[in-house]
Amino acid sequence: MQDIYDVTIIGGGPAGLYSAFYSGLRGLKTKLIESQEQLGGKVLLYPEKLIWDIGGHPPILGEQLVKQLIAQAKTFDPTILTGTKVDFIERLGELFVLHTAQGEKHYTKTILLAIGGGIIHPQKLTLEGAEKYEMSNLHYTVQSYKRFVGKDIIISGGGNTAIDWAVELSPIAKNVTVVYRKDMLSAHEATIQEALDAGVQIECNTTITKLSANIDKTAIEFVTCENSQSKQSYTRQIDEVIVSHGYNREASLTFDEAISIPKKDDYYFEGKATGETAQPGIFAAGDILSFEGKIHLLLGTFQDAANAVNSIKTYLEPSAHRNAVVSSHNDAFKEKNRSIIENSLLR
Repeated sequence: MQDIYDVTIIGGGPAGLYSAFYSGLRGLKTKLIESQEQLGGKVLLYPEKLIWDIGGHPPILGEQLVKQLIAQAKTFDPTILTGTKVDFIERLGELFVLHTAQGEKHYTKTILLAIGGGIIHPQKLTLEGAEKYEMSNLHYTVQSYKRFVGKDIIISGGGNTAIDWAVELSPIAKNVTVVYRKDMLSAHEATIQEALDAGVQIECNTTITKLSANIDKTAIEFVTCENSQSKQSYTRQIDEVIVSHGYNREASLTFDEAISIPKKDDYYFEGKATGETAQPGIFAAGDILSFEGKIHLLLGTFQDAANAVNSIKTYLEPSAHRNAVVSSHNDAFKEKNRSIIENSLLR
């Protein structure tokens, strides 16, 4: 049999990464399993978005936050697996067995579900041949603003993400146009007004109907759009195409008959603020966990993670303290604190 872990965290986004750190802090043998090849979860979709809502922390780019969360998660050397998708969980006496899509089995005393909104896949353009431009100038996320400097950009979509991108790219782009299939954008009114004030052209009831390649067939050069009300269409030259049609959520994780956890909206696990679910030994943190009074911000995610890990600690060791010792007095940080202070004095 493989090694048995005290806790296995499923999901490598902010909730899972902070849980891995806090689990190590509490002295638990920890494994983290992430289905994607990269850690970071949904934050990876917005690497250059500034995040403001972490208490006492200056605004930070999503990409930098992910790097710091990963470094923090590795503080106590947990086992981390990426590109590994958990398909099925069964109970085997006092243990849980996690079965992966790769045919592997992982054994653990407890499970911490941190799968957020599931495995996220962008909804792609259904136009024939669109996929061949994904390596050139057809984008489903904005990885770097530098690419769009001085460019003529068309964005398809009317939600918050689409309009956010339009606002943020407008100061550096030559021109930004947003097309949306419905008659009203679904983004927040204030953001829409910000886009209009920035000179973003917004065309409702309009969809992209054709992509035409350049002479080398390596990138999109022309985009054809049609207005569903007037039935008129136009073709224009373009440098970059961004598609923001939302995301398909894959939630294929299943349990054996011995495991039953009530769900909200047929997806989110109902539980407590302490991270406990109705199934003993299975805990949750982050977006996947639903409870009254939940805060849907990153700061709430970190509290979810700490609460869930503390619950796991007392589940495994009933005599343990409910909460960890605060970092300023925690023995786990003595050597690390000394090293940091010494290095700062030498600068």
